[in-house]
Amino acid sequence: MLSPPVTLLAQTDTYAFEELMNTHMPDVYRLCCWLVKDPVAAEDLTQEVFLQAYKHIGSFRGESQLGTWLYRIAVNESKRYLRSWSFRKLLYFSPSHNAFESVTARHVPDREDESILVQLEQLVHALPFRHKQIIVLYYYEDLPAECIAEILNMKVGAVYTRLHRAREALKKKAVEVGKEWI
Repeated sequence: MLSPPVTLLAQTDTYAFEELMNTHMPDVYRLCCWLVKDPVAAEDLTQEVFLQAYKHIGSFRGESQLGTWLYRIAVNESKRYLRSWSFRKLLYFSPSHNAFESVTARHVPDREDESILVQLEQLVHALPFRHKQIIVLYYYEDLPAECIAEILNMKVGAVYTRLHRAREALKKKAVEVGKEWI
């Protein structure tokens, strides 16, 4: 499904913005869920992303796709949330993976595959934010390096470098917890 024309959005046409939300909300929510590890906070962040988009749609230059622009807002809002005083002061209990299964599942794996995927999710969530965001955008959101470069405001070569470092960090985490690395 194509995004509504930017000219309609710039006029803050309610229907066009509603179409934008319907088109991109599941992807933005899934990204926020991955980045903050909390489905409830991800809902709030998703709302904040679309609120920011609505407020600043007139400043959208059209140099990238609307989805890329929304992902960039989502990454920035997730970073802001993770740096916030309220988040750091909370006693954090990791949500059950059942909350993420409905968000991240693209197919229904068998029990052995599911166990491996859950272990992989745990390893990804244990990574530092800069590594986690690149892994999530590249592997889980299936975005090309060029699009990730726009979202994270970096050069494509830097995306590949950070992706390599993130893979190495993931491999190191797997070895630390005694998991076999492929």
